[in-house]
Amino acid sequence: MRTRDFLKLTGTSLVANRTRSFLTALGIAVGIAAVVLLTSIGEGVHKFVLAEFTQFGTTLVQINPGKTTTSGTSMGMFGTERPLTIQDAEALKRLPYARAVVPIVQGNAEVEADNRRRRTTVYGAGSQWPEAFSMYVKSGRFLPDDDPMAPRAYAVLGSKLRQELFGDKNPLGQRITVGGSRFRVIGVMESKGTVLGFDLDDTVYIPAARALSLFNNETLVEIDVLYDEDTPVDKVVEGIRTTLEARHGRDDVTITTQQQMLDVLGQVLDVLTFAVGAIGGISLLVGAIGIVTIMTIAINERTNEIGLLRALGAKRSQVLSLFLGEAIVLAAVGGVSGLILGMGIAQLLHMALPALPVHTPLLYVVLAELIAVVIGLASGVMPARRAARLDPVEALRSE
Repeated sequence: MRTRDFLKLTGTSLVANRTRSFLTALGIAVGIAAVVLLTSIGEGVHKFVLAEFTQFGTTLVQINPGKTTTSGTSMGMFGTERPLTIQDAEALKRLPYARAVVPIVQGNAEVEADNRRRRTTVYGAGSQWPEAFSMYVKSGRFLPDDDPMAPRAYAVLGSKLRQELFGDKNPLGQRITVGGSRFRVIGVMESKGTVLGFDLDDTVYIPAARALSLFNNETLVEIDVLYDEDTPVDKVVEGIRTTLEARHGRDDVTITTQQQMLDVLGQVLDVLTFAVGAIGGISLLVGAIGIVTIMTIAINERTNEIGLLRALGAKRSQVLSLFLGEAIVLAAVGGVSGLILGMGIAQLLHMALPALPVHTPLLYVVLAELIAVVIGLASGVMPARRAARLDPVEALRSE
């Protein structure tokens, strides 16, 4: 059988059984569309989270009180280690490669101004917060470099909180109450938006020492160190560890680099993307079963045709190739349709919900189409082998 005759027979068979061919291709299309759509959303979320996480730079080191054990529990919670203090942060500022060191206290409190009240996030911070986290002051200034243990009662507002409390009125110089303590507003931050679920615009920044007093805490939540890009991170970590161990008498803090955070986050997101894709793969499995079922029915209906081909001299391998070719063509057409459908739905979702990140890598597109063809090939093998093994005489006798 010549290639031209082979292609003609395949095409004729597919066209002659339009409904069957459509349903078979539709099963694969739905499966591929589900895989592409779900992986596009998963990959979009992956990239979005990593972008959000790295917008503060990659030369940050986070220090938390307590030594994290292999089980992930901070021993500091049992009170066996010294608290992380503002004096520790001041000691770290003396490291030659430390560009910015920020002691951080975080809590939630009611903020009041001009008879307006709002419960919001309160950050106790140091004067180098904007440099460490690539944030900017829109008006006024950030917290000054006061005596870290006795800072003045100044506050800086996030853009959203400023609007909620003062509207169009200039807040600079105004008095506000944070958790029952009075502060003077000296600055307003530029809008930063939401980062990993935290609305940095709905916040108020006060000196770390005053935040410790406000929340009745002895220890900082963390200290963040921004270091020079030219300094090896291992040297930075060792310097921090040596400094704090000398002050505490033991190694009782957890030091996490930005790269370590990204690695862990990346692994979690990779698993999430795979799991989402696997859910879509169930639809592909259903499509594969559909191909097997419909091809089996087709062989039963075309027994006479198979017998005639064999009687005219067609070899078993040619009959096998004919039915495999039909399965592959249907799967390939279904795959392309599924790609178009999945990518189209993904973009429509993004247009309808701009906050939903969507990204379809070219690799996924190529891989999805290859998977469709492989599924068509694998699903068509059993029915095609059955067709090739039919006895031509018995096939011609069947009705």
